[in-house]
Amino acid sequence: MKIAIAQLNPTIGDLPKNAQNILDAARRAVAQGARLLLTPELSLCGYPPRDLLLNPSFVQSMDVALHLLARDLPPGLAVLVGTVEENLKVHVTGGKPLFNSIALLEKGCVQRFFHKRLLPTYDVFDENRYFEPGLQANYFTLDNINIGVTICEDLWNDEEFWGKRSYTTNPIADLAILGVDVTVNLSASPYTVGKQGLRETMLKHGAVRFHQPIIYANQIGGNDDLIFDGSSFALNRQGEIVCRLRAFETDLQIVEFDELRQDVQMGSVAPIYDSEDEEIWHALVLGLQDYTRKCGFSKVLLGLSGGIDSSLVAAIATAALGKENVLGVLMPSPYSSDHSISDALALAKNLGIKTTTFRIGELMQDYDKTLAELFVGTESGLAEENIQARIRGNLLMAISNKFGNLLLSTGNKSEMAVGYSTLYGDMSGGLAVIADVPKTRVYSLCRWLNNPHTPLPYGWRKPASKEIIPQNVITKAPSAELKPGQVDQDSLPAYDILDDILQRLINNYQSAAQIVAAGHDPVVVARVIQMVARAEFKRRQAPPGLKITDRAFGTGWRMPIASNWVVVNNTYQMKNLPNSSLASWDGKNAQSQIK
Repeated sequence: MKIAIAQLNPTIGDLPKNAQNILDAARRAVAQGARLLLTPELSLCGYPPRDLLLNPSFVQSMDVALHLLARDLPPGLAVLVGTVEENLKVHVTGGKPLFNSIALLEKGCVQRFFHKRLLPTYDVFDENRYFEPGLQANYFTLDNINIGVTICEDLWNDEEFWGKRSYTTNPIADLAILGVDVTVNLSASPYTVGKQGLRETMLKHGAVRFHQPIIYANQIGGNDDLIFDGSSFALNRQGEIVCRLRAFETDLQIVEFDELRQDVQMGSVAPIYDSEDEEIWHALVLGLQDYTRKCGFSKVLLGLSGGIDSSLVAAIATAALGKENVLGVLMPSPYSSDHSISDALALAKNLGIKTTTFRIGELMQDYDKTLAELFVGTESGLAEENIQARIRGNLLMAISNKFGNLLLSTGNKSEMAVGYSTLYGDMSGGLAVIADVPKTRVYSLCRWLNNPHTPLPYGWRKPASKEIIPQNVITKAPSAELKPGQVDQDSLPAYDILDDILQRLINNYQSAAQIVAAGHDPVVVARVIQMVARAEFKRRQAPPGLKITDRAFGTGWRMPIASNWVVVNNTYQMKNLPNSSLASWDGKNAQSQIK
């Protein structure tokens, strides 16, 4: 039996288009002799539909679209489609009104449904909000082959692999007891750095443990802050990869199940990326490309400061949308250095994008005059510095409103974490492209991008014999340039130190004592922890940012704004550490340096 994996990029809520994409994949699958077609989790509506599922008309429309799709499918092909089914017993037994389901379509109609058993509620997932869990193992028989059906999280609860169980049941073990011949998994598994290696290692363990082949079909594309990499694959009984689809691209491949050997045969295996930088680059390009397309934009703009963050965002935008659809806006102030302007113009020339320049010195003077009477007797400081950023934000938003271009915010994760950003200034925008990229990774990506052997996506070509990111952008000290001689390290620890502390604090959930035990200065640790806690109100007002790590400041980050637990608790721990000089550091005064 030939089984086709359709790696699709749905648009959430666009039921006719998503159904057409499934139909097109079905026709391609039939042309290649397939008997069964796999599509991703919730492939009919796109994942995650979130509160659209609370709208009865949306659910009803999905049911209509499903039956129309079943009617139009080519004969001789069975198709597994991700959809929802209403819980008809909800008024009797209670529970949630819907199941996260897979529909088996064949012979012009919906044959049956299979329900997802394990519903994740961690990080970006909130499936218990909408769905009732399925209670029984799912399988069906097609041409005398017993095919087990699982949905995404159903395969992520192998107690031997994880050393524990997160749920009471293990669906793949239940299917093994039933003696299925092959297990398929229809997923919408969001991308994070290195996740594909984890998936393949985990499912290899399952294939070997239960001695059955596993076929994994994953969604691709960007939906809001989430990026889906696809990277669908199949393993034989020995846990060997026999098929892998391309990452970050729509794709369709055939996996052949040998009835005599009761195993899947070797097929097309796409290569994996050579480095994390290459993987992240492709993810960000796809995320930006899909966000603009699915939100109805065709052009973007951003402020070009001559710094490394805006340079990387401009390069990503050019690769995603084409140079003709990117506008760089230079807005130098009297504090801007000459090299900032020349570096920004050099970058724009390398990328081939258009630029425009607004000098904001006179606007700054107008603000000073307007505020002079109220501010009399006070020293110039943070408020005046932030006015510069807010002037720039207003100019950028004016262009966005006038021409309908999407404004890209250029702040990185390190800045977002500690609040080194200005509300209604450099935080303005419709998408924060690198908001989940730490500053040290920004540098790494730019160096990777400048490598002459770096392959780039979507037909984009580097300028002949030139680096994309001017070398001076990479080597100069980073600065907001809001006052004379300013550099980031006036207010922040060195970025390699800051990023390691943030990784331990945010991603690894380490306490202050643990971070200090790893070799960091107690005073610096206390200061960073306080800055992270006090910047929550800024992050809540930031534009959505593309997620590439396990712990991003997006839908999976649910911290309170009005809370002192992190500050007080960790300060208490710091005071009880030996050789701590925390008492000599005034956290509130230091925090006032952060714009």
